Amino acid sequence: MDQFRDPSQPPYNQRYLTIEELEERLHRSGDPISVSKVLDAYEMAQSVHVNQVRNDGTPYFWHSARTARIVMDELHAFDTDLLISALLHDVLEDSPTITKGVLEYNFGSYVAYVVDMLTKDLAKAKADPDAVDIAHAERLRMASEDCLIIKLAARLDNMRCLTFNLKRNPIVYITNTLDRYVPIAEGTSNARLHYLATAIRSEANTFLG
Repeated sequence: MDQFRDPSQPPYNQRYLTIEELEERLHRSGDPISVSKVLDAYEMAQSVHVNQVRNDGTPYFWHSARTARIVMDELHAFDTDLLISALLHDVLEDSPTITKGVLEYNFGSYVAYVVDMLTKDLAKAKADPDAVDIAHAERLRMASEDCLIIKLAARLDNMRCLTFNLKRNPIVYITNTLDRYVPIAEGTSNARLHYLATAIRSEANTFLG
């Protein structure tokens, strides 16, 4: 997707949402009362992912921040719980100390529910990743649409990073995304989910040529 990018800008996978950019967006379009709460989520996610590096060599946290940026900049969604959940969508998988109870205490029961629904059992995934992913997709089919919005926003970000060697088997990642997650979104009447599904299909077509 970066073949026609502005040469003055870094490649897509080297860009992310800074806390200053997040704060500016929230003051402009979000709920001013909840700014500090969203910034707290940003800092929690940054702390949880601080030592993680993705296969493309970039900090893992940048993915979480870009997922929130997609929600704001492309879906024009500024719901506080949705943004917090986008920032924190991987923390239960990646932290030995952050629990669903911790999320509920700090950010409320709905955020805790959304992040929990987005969390895979990584131990089981190592043994049988395909079965876990299929079960995860079916779980999201029954979840709130916010869960699916964040899932697809995260998948869209990953699709945009495939040209930077993010995934060891990008074809499998694309196929699983198109077969398991995109149809759920397309089966809803949610315009934001339809946008994400279309964007993911476009990225897949671009990558596959």
